[in-house]
Amino acid sequence: MDGHVAVLNYRHDGRSITFIHTEAPEELAGRGVGSALAKAGLKYAREERLQVIPKCEFVAGYIEKHPDFADLVGRES
Repeated sequence: MDGHVAVLNYRHDGRSITFIHTEAPEELAGRGVGSALAKAGLKYAREERLQVIPKCEFVAGYIEKHPDFADLVGRES
């Protein structure tokens, strides 16, 4: 967006995906970029039937605000 790069770092391990960190440049703050990344990651997890480990505080907060994704959350082994 506008030449900036935003990322959602994750680790895919077997049947689980751990969301580690969401990062968007300050120039994109308040424009829903982080939410779009979190939603896309969670939709991918659902499509692939992956258990989600939300180590990223932003993704964990997104799940709290959007409980339709809460069923994806599992425990870290």
